[in-house]
Amino acid sequence: MAIKYVPEPFRIKMVEPLTMMTRAEREEAIKRADYNMFRLKGSECYIDLLTDSGTNAMSDKQWAGIMQGDEAYAGASSYYRFVDAAKDIFGYGFIQPVHQGRAAEKVLFPTFLSQGKYAISNMFFDTTRAHVILAGARPIDCCCEEGKNPSLRAKFKGNMDVEKMEEIIKEKGAENIGLVVMTITNNSAGGQPVSMKNMREVSEVCKKYNIPLNIDAARYAENSYFVKRDEEECKDMTIKEIVKKMFSYADMCTMSAKKDTIVNMGGMIGIKDPESPLILKIKANCISYEGFYTYGGLNGRDLEALAIGLYEGIDENYLKYRNGQMEYLASRLDDAGIAYQAPIGGHGPFIDAAQIYPHIPYYEFPGQVLAIELYKEAGIRTCDIGSYMLGNDPDTGKQLRSDNEFTRLAIPRRVYTQSHIDIMADALIEVRDHAKEIRHGYKITWEPPILRHFQASLAPVEN
Repeated sequence: MAIKYVPEPFRIKMVEPLTMMTRAEREEAIKRADYNMFRLKGSECYIDLLTDSGTNAMSDKQWAGIMQGDEAYAGASSYYRFVDAAKDIFGYGFIQPVHQGRAAEKVLFPTFLSQGKYAISNMFFDTTRAHVILAGARPIDCCCEEGKNPSLRAKFKGNMDVEKMEEIIKEKGAENIGLVVMTITNNSAGGQPVSMKNMREVSEVCKKYNIPLNIDAARYAENSYFVKRDEEECKDMTIKEIVKKMFSYADMCTMSAKKDTIVNMGGMIGIKDPESPLILKIKANCISYEGFYTYGGLNGRDLEALAIGLYEGIDENYLKYRNGQMEYLASRLDDAGIAYQAPIGGHGPFIDAAQIYPHIPYYEFPGQVLAIELYKEAGIRTCDIGSYMLGNDPDTGKQLRSDNEFTRLAIPRRVYTQSHIDIMADALIEVRDHAKEIRHGYKITWEPPILRHFQASLAPVEN
């Protein structure tokens, strides 16, 4: 039986009208988009769950802050307000704004990664994996075994497999490991959290082998909520205290602020040591790729919204509501017997598409099949997090097989209501009930060499 929906700790001040196309119109739209969810028009989607990145609803305080943005090219007051907020929350000595998370990776990663180097992560997400490869290095995923079993209900399924990580370091040679990246929450593993204990253990191994540790911090606040709820040593700490302690174990962080900072654009790099020689390299790269280092590709108004959103994202009442939305949807899926990465993660359910379509092989992309069927059914745009997204081996060109074949329903923050959540559940149930009618998946007819899922063309596999 579905649990009680957690009431919103806000009221709605502005609305954006939506329209729903007919099924025939949606079928034509997805065909016109070559069955690529990213190539649909936003206006063709009734409920848009493609991503929770930059799709959030900002608060009245953030919109008011935008009007106060200082647009000075260098040394704007908005820059200093953002830096002060980030230092206060993360405890780092140097903060570099950038326009989004992949920009942070573009600026930072080449200083550590090059040909012949490796980067190890609890699990790389798509753009992070791409920037490792673009720097000439090779990514290695090291998620704990629990994270590979969607039906297993366990805490902290986003953790690093520390023993396996150390084995890889010994096998490849510590001098060849350019970076260790801890993704919190672990997006590719289903938005699953990382424990404080695991972060501490990873940090100890990195210090042992003198390997820099970076936090991919896109969903740091949601991760901290899970730590407070489920980890005994942190139950009496505030979210802010948990954030500061967790980040103290790393040397640096990269962050897309378009998630937990609840803005439409923005990101940052944080360096713990304010005297680090790395800071000059970051400033130089930022000037080359993003703009002068006191604006980092952002307007002053963006920096104002960031400074405010950093605090709103760690508000415990908001995080309780945010997680409550997920728990409500999860309970509806449980009632219907729909498998997902359980327990539900921080930013939406990752549906086990391989369980819904066991007859469709990984190279016909069951996660993409489910995404397309959900769109046809109810105009819900979602995203494959499986073999289609994982892509090809950069050295052999062979299709890689993902540990899981997920379809991700990434729910924007402060955007959708209980009625929308119910539509998501109803559509999933309807699609699941007719899954056997879908006999085959999709093939790729064109793809770029990297990050293919953003642009690739697909076609149905014929009998």
